[in-house]
Amino acid sequence: MPIDITEDTLYSSVRELGALLRARKVTSLALTEAYLDRLDKLGPKLNAVATVTRELALKEAKEADKEISADRYRGPLHGIPYGAKDILATKGIPTTWGAEPYREQVFDFDATVIKKLREAGAVLCAKLAMVELAGGFGYNNADASFTGPGRNPWDLKYWAGGSSSGPGAAVAAALVPFAIGSETSGSIITPASFSGISGLRPTYGLVSRHGAMALSWTLDKLGPMCRTADDCGLVLAAMAGADPLDPSSVARKFEYSEPEPSKRFKLGIIKGSLDGTQAEVKKNFDESVKLLRKVADIEDSVPFPDMPFGPVVGTVVEAEGASAFRDLIESGKCKELRAVNDKWGGYSASMVLAVDYLQAMRVRGPMKKALDELYSKYDALIAPSRGTVAYPIGVDFDKAYPTFGNSVPVIQAGNVAGQPALSVPNGFGAKDLPTGIQFTGRIWSEAKLIAVAHAYQQATDWHKKRPPIK
Repeated sequence: MPIDITEDTLYSSVRELGALLRARKVTSLALTEAYLDRLDKLGPKLNAVATVTRELALKEAKEADKEISADRYRGPLHGIPYGAKDILATKGIPTTWGAEPYREQVFDFDATVIKKLREAGAVLCAKLAMVELAGGFGYNNADASFTGPGRNPWDLKYWAGGSSSGPGAAVAAALVPFAIGSETSGSIITPASFSGISGLRPTYGLVSRHGAMALSWTLDKLGPMCRTADDCGLVLAAMAGADPLDPSSVARKFEYSEPEPSKRFKLGIIKGSLDGTQAEVKKNFDESVKLLRKVADIEDSVPFPDMPFGPVVGTVVEAEGASAFRDLIESGKCKELRAVNDKWGGYSASMVLAVDYLQAMRVRGPMKKALDELYSKYDALIAPSRGTVAYPIGVDFDKAYPTFGNSVPVIQAGNVAGQPALSVPNGFGAKDLPTGIQFTGRIWSEAKLIAVAHAYQQATDWHKKRPPIK
């Protein structure tokens, strides 16, 4: 017998929704219509949606129902609605990159990730809002997209996190059960932490970026943003794999099944990662460590390589971003961008010296080696996802809080080396806003990170909490 679709249903995990679809207790069409209604109702309150793809979604949902009814089941994402950050090309549908100069941009092809998710039977319901140009020109305020500042469903006066603000807010508020975000230097981990969801940054090259806006082609990565770590595994399995259209993609599959209890994990706490964090962030992290000690042997104060990860990321993003958007910069259309810093940031980025860029690229080799040697000793290293809760909207980031905490260098290091990371919610801090814990690992260690985070989520219910937005 079909069940009524309630708020409980909409806040279900991908795995739970898949079970309902297979049992014929819900249809993909009914689920899709419910999420579309929620996108229409709550999306504008959060500034989380660029385009609702209603016509396409209803078509794909009906096709999914036909196949499921005929027992032609494609897998765990079959019939599941989702949203994609508006960085991904979608045939015949605007792909705006969050930026006014590209507001009418329409491609005649789909990004590889969109194709792969369609092949898995997932239903695209929306293109989700993002910070203009993925934050490449140095924005310093939440109001950095023509859709407006990405608002946090836990408190609309606070930011959802960037540059994947739309995916973060949309998943947190159950506008979609999962979304695809992107990260160059923190744009999955930050909104996952600020919005109280699970977000996975995969190893560089595991997921094709064909059809995704290029900001920094040696740093950009696409990853799942979901309710649970387990869901991240299900979605990543559908996304991963080599693509001849993306020469940086690697011929490596990611096969996934729900982790089972196994041997104890070996974890380490990154030394100094709690320095400068808000008191509640530290308290929640300490409580998380106590729980994790039940399933893991944890080494305290693991020294992290003392290397200039931040300056290297900054130099690479500026140089590659200025190259990617050279036409925009030289045309003078940067003045159409929303954030004050973005109106001139491209010009300063274009002044990065070739010798500085080449030096930054050169030192990435030793950085990768040092990090791989460190991470080879552990299943994962852990740290707070961010040192603070979400920033207030209307206040420049550098004025929002006196310090940001030392989680940012951890994020920067992982992006420099192309390593994976997974942030999951671990409590609430100032202003009753979410906090997160991040699990970071060696390249290709996504399965281990998910297994540890899944064990943590089996013992906690932070991922089941719901924001008050209605």
